[in-house]
Amino acid sequence: MTDLIRSAGLSYYPEVARSVGLDPKQMMRKVRLPLACLDKPDTPIAVTGLRRLLELSAEASGAEDFGLRLAERGGLTNFGAVGLIVREQATIGEAIEAFSRFIHIHHDGMRLDVTRGKQTVTVTLHLRGRHPSAPRQSIDMALGSVHRIIRSLFGSDWRPQEVHLHYPPPRDRQRYRDFFGCRVTFNAEDDSILLSTHDMERRIPSAHPLIASYLRKRIEAIETRPASWEGKVDEVVRRLLAGGDCTVERVAEHLACTRRTIHRHLAEAGTSFSAILDAQRADLVIQLIDDPDRPLADIAVQLGFSAQSAMARWFRGRFGCTVSDWRKGVRPSSPPAEAPSATAA
Repeated sequence: MTDLIRSAGLSYYPEVARSVGLDPKQMMRKVRLPLACLDKPDTPIAVTGLRRLLELSAEASGAEDFGLRLAERGGLTNFGAVGLIVREQATIGEAIEAFSRFIHIHHDGMRLDVTRGKQTVTVTLHLRGRHPSAPRQSIDMALGSVHRIIRSLFGSDWRPQEVHLHYPPPRDRQRYRDFFGCRVTFNAEDDSILLSTHDMERRIPSAHPLIASYLRKRIEAIETRPASWEGKVDEVVRRLLAGGDCTVERVAEHLACTRRTIHRHLAEAGTSFSAILDAQRADLVIQLIDDPDRPLADIAVQLGFSAQSAMARWFRGRFGCTVSDWRKGVRPSSPPAEAPSATAA
């Protein structure tokens, strides 16, 4: 199953790539990541594509610390709603626990385990993948981001007790010690950050309990990320359709697979790409036509129809009336359950 991550994880990729002599767009094309996702941070992209991009960038540039460079520029804002709820927790401990609980909303292949001891708290990173462990640059980026977030809540004077990384030491160990500000152990059993139990009780001055409660309720409503192929395709279609650029080829780019793979998995689930696209179109078109000043030709283009007339036929078949009738409030009591297929652009 393809794990997804919000494309906000690539927010600083162009800047970092250029700093080490790479052309960011060229590198993204090599791993078949959609360039448009750089401008739309909430767009889901395949974790496998991101991992290939990081590894290829490190190899092509010779920058062994490429993942750390990305983490160095990021922060809570890269994590969207997850970052907001973490920032509003009362203590560092509550912030780390919230980050651990909700991180899958940003990256559904990432997990953080928080283990409390008498004197030490261990935050262990797990990145799901086809191999026994995720590639090194992905680990550096993820664990480096966790470190940067904790430090931003504390202030620049905070340092962890230790950092453990399961892979062999790099050529420049000092770079890692400088980044984390503590002893870094390589060839460890896991990938983790160790901090003092006293650190967990540290108050966060900027926290607002009422905002934290509100955000928690909102984020719990979207806590469950889709686990099936049908659900993941549906999520990507919804995002791309809202931006007016949704085709099966584009969805395949975001899931790092081919269109044949999508069709095969959806057929096994008893559905199809056209059925998912049709359902999402039906949800979105009602929102769009509620604005009487929005031209129908523009709506047809956004929904991927070849012409306004094609959308008109689809709409009548789907809802049992014309768009004009719908806007006037004249609607059938029992519209057709499904619409006939229409030619897409």
